Amino acid sequence: MIEGLKPYAEYKESGQKWLGGVPAHWELKPGHAAFAPRKESNRGMKEKTVLSLSYGRIKVKATDKQHGLVPESYETYQVVNDGNIIIRGTDLQNDQTSLRIGLSRNRGIISSAYLCLEAQPSITPDYGYQILNVFDITKAIYRFGSGLRQNLDHGEIKRLPIFLPPLDEQAAIVRFLDHANRKIDGFIRAKRKLIGLLNEQKQAIIHRAVTRGLDPNVPLKPSGIPWLGDIPKHWEVRQIRRATTFVTSGSRGWADYYSDDGLVFIQSGNLGRNMALDFSYTQYVQPPSGAEGERTRVQKGDLLICITGALTGNVAHVDRELEKPSFVNQHVALVRAKQTTVRPRFLAYALRSEIGQSQFKTSEYGGTKQGLGLGDVKDAFFPLPCLPEQEAIIDYLDSSLSIFYNAISRTEREIALMQEYRTRLTADIVSGKLDVREAAARLPDLPHEAVTVPVTDEPLEDIEPEEADA
Repeated sequence: MIEGLKPYAEYKESGQKWLGGVPAHWELKPGHAAFAPRKESNRGMKEKTVLSLSYGRIKVKATDKQHGLVPESYETYQVVNDGNIIIRGTDLQNDQTSLRIGLSRNRGIISSAYLCLEAQPSITPDYGYQILNVFDITKAIYRFGSGLRQNLDHGEIKRLPIFLPPLDEQAAIVRFLDHANRKIDGFIRAKRKLIGLLNEQKQAIIHRAVTRGLDPNVPLKPSGIPWLGDIPKHWEVRQIRRATTFVTSGSRGWADYYSDDGLVFIQSGNLGRNMALDFSYTQYVQPPSGAEGERTRVQKGDLLICITGALTGNVAHVDRELEKPSFVNQHVALVRAKQTTVRPRFLAYALRSEIGQSQFKTSEYGGTKQGLGLGDVKDAFFPLPCLPEQEAIIDYLDSSLSIFYNAISRTEREIALMQEYRTRLTADIVSGKLDVREAAARLPDLPHEAVTVPVTDEPLEDIEPEEADA
């Protein structure tokens, strides 16, 4: 893809330590020479197409996803034109994961808390997006911002150092990146498809084990629940409320107790996809003393279930003593099993299977609420064999699924490496480390897809600032 790419013949010092040298013919401009703030009110409901910024993409927000707002509230939004660049410049201090820059390809409305920029004559919208995208994907954006929560405003944007090539060269850079991104996206989509197939096989193995056991010749009986079907003759069906000693959810209002160090505050993102806890990102708290803290403290053997948001239904099993005392937040339910009745890990597999997930989905979308209540968790049914058979199923699944977990982990690592390659390639080209003019001229003519952002597992859709739950 980069065969034949070379540096430019001549460079000059940029004066920016993080940027280094830039091509000698590029011009140094302040941000206000490239971008102008745009603020058009939607008063009178001039526009009704609602846009959202989600992991680097500006998307039209479907009507059924416009929760918690009435049409009149959209008068507080701003109007965005095709070609405008949108920046979520709030709270840089606490969120260094999300992609914050997007290029709109629609006219519509978006939160007024976002910055809206219009490209000036010296820069094309696509290239302007790519410049700001490099600030974003390389995390250079976090050098800027002001205030306690490090917010980015138009004053910061107008002072950004922008190095501009001629317009025809900007077009060549965008053309080359468009071509490169098509190839990278194709690779990533193929890998995502492989992961999807592996997950389907994994779920099929879990489903059969927790609904039929390990003996293929076992006599069956009707479970009494139409959607569950037949189960082994000697099994029972139980509700979680009859197989647990304790079901609760985490505490609200603990944001006041956040700290840089202290005890662990488990959030939905800490519930890994393989029923394990993932502490690659950890929020710490200094919790209040007393019963409220102890009520939500996690113990070895507990099950944790995400009950709100995009990860609703995700299940983790706490299979070891945690290094630090840990507590769950309000988006996580804590379930403590009666270990004389059910092994926690078997219950985790049952809830992670198709039968558990389908019940959670039915409860979540069966009404107007978003997410699960504790009653929904307690009401869920699961098949129940005797303890020795549960232990045999646990051993079988732990052993059988390890090959899938390893294959998925390797594939995800390949995707991560390709994403890193994309970031480095984009940064090198937009900052002038590589000259793509000749390579871009040789590319075949294909329909222009404007700007491509990384194909990736998206986190929770970025919440509009007005809708955020404090």
